[in-house]
Amino acid sequence: MSWLDEVNWDEQGLIAAVAQDATSGRVLMVAWMNREALAATAAEGRAVYWSRSRQKLWRKGEESGHVQLLRELHLDCDGDAIVLRVEQVGGIACHTGRASCFYRRYAQDGWHGIEPVLKAPGEIYRG
Repeated sequence: MSWLDEVNWDEQGLIAAVAQDATSGRVLMVAWMNREALAATAAEGRAVYWSRSRQKLWRKGEESGHVQLLRELHLDCDGDAIVLRVEQVGGIACHTGRASCFYRRYAQDGWHGIEPVLKAPGEIYRG
């Protein structure tokens, strides 16, 4: 039995993957992995996700340069969620140019952006 067989894949063959900064513990983003993405992540030592919108593997940082270098990989008790403890190259995880995808906080009047854009998306993604 392979270590990949211990993962409780959902009906689409996916598992939720939480990327967490290995130093600070801050949650950077949540994405999805299929069996191939998880195997590639372990083999390559960098975060590889499954893009549901593009229906293909997505090596984090392949366009932006904001690679996530894998430091630790954890599987939860039910086998249905992964935590990747990563070193976020360039300090930007979000496609909006922010450090984390979780840059909005709820208040009684709705959601508020609480973090600055570190680099404009137009400067990150050309073309």
